[in-house]
Amino acid sequence: MEVCIDFLNWLDPDISVQILMYLEDPSDLVHASSVSRSWRDFVIANGLFKHLCLRMFPQLSRVARVMELNKCGAKEPVEVGSSYSMEWESLARDHRVYATLAQVCTSFIVEDCISEAISASSTDHYPDESIHNTLLPAYTWRASYWSSKGQSNPAVPETLIYKLKSEFCVITEINICPGQELLSSLHIYSSNSVRFRMGHTKGPNDLGSRHLGDSLPCNADDTFIWTYTSPEFPMAQEGCLQNFRLPEPVLCIGGILQIELLGRVQRNEIDGLFYICVSYVQVVGRTLSPTFCVEILEPSGTFVLKNDMQGKFYTPPSLPKNEAHEISDDQLQRGFRYWQHFVNRLEGNENAVEFIEEYESGEEEDEAEVEYTL
Repeated sequence: MEVCIDFLNWLDPDISVQILMYLEDPSDLVHASSVSRSWRDFVIANGLFKHLCLRMFPQLSRVARVMELNKCGAKEPVEVGSSYSMEWESLARDHRVYATLAQVCTSFIVEDCISEAISASSTDHYPDESIHNTLLPAYTWRASYWSSKGQSNPAVPETLIYKLKSEFCVITEINICPGQELLSSLHIYSSNSVRFRMGHTKGPNDLGSRHLGDSLPCNADDTFIWTYTSPEFPMAQEGCLQNFRLPEPVLCIGGILQIELLGRVQRNEIDGLFYICVSYVQVVGRTLSPTFCVEILEPSGTFVLKNDMQGKFYTPPSLPKNEAHEISDDQLQRGFRYWQHFVNRLEGNENAVEFIEEYESGEEEDEAEVEYTL
């Protein structure tokens, strides 16, 4: 038991790479690179963090190169020294950037990522039934929803396009609430199904100058390049917030989201036409700016991944060492109720079990994540 063997020194390098490629949690790969200098060099030389990020987000296959930014601007590799030292610096830079990316993709706060509405494929009564109404989470004094123009053919689709808070973000799910008539819960103007696309504008276009509103919607294919298309999700004919979770988290490069509403269900009793209405849209994910930004390279469609070394990213607050922790009244009351239920459980009261399990699971959710050491 006293004999320690470093398998990296005994196995073929390709086999060692295959073993370490089984690590799917970024923190596990961080721990592996912290074992020793030789292990860290092995992780860097074989680009294991880059491979991990590519497995997490296939969209990163379009990265042409990475850059590190600081307060002085871009720091490009210095063309001095041997080719080996330059190659090693490039590998080390990739390691730092992709390790940071793996960290922020799992540690940033989950939030609603929509910044603004761009356009709708059609609008029935503009601006009263504008796409901008879909950003309001609750009804105002009047009906708040977007409505398409009526169609005699129920197969005619509609699209809604939104700008996200960041040009580089991770999206996990989209929530949509179909619109319905206020005086009737039977008339719900949802679509048969829904599909999502993510991408970026074509070339260095100023999105504001192409923002044509709802009355004259822009042609999406002429304005945007879609780099991701989701599967088609069936939509329930219910006037409630419906959740559409993507099969895997998606890295949106460019900050543009399109919602495709496929197929019409409800016919209007007055004009006999089919409509689609949406009252609320929410896009759930993590925005990665200002820690990361991208530069789209046209016409190749590849991009430069830039890591701002001065960018602030979220870390849970920690208590200073050797300082007393001030406990709030709510925490005291919750702790007292916990111990009260614990005593009741010891006395044979089975109703206390559910509360204790809920309390303990709540603590686990509030535990701070360990910051990675790169």
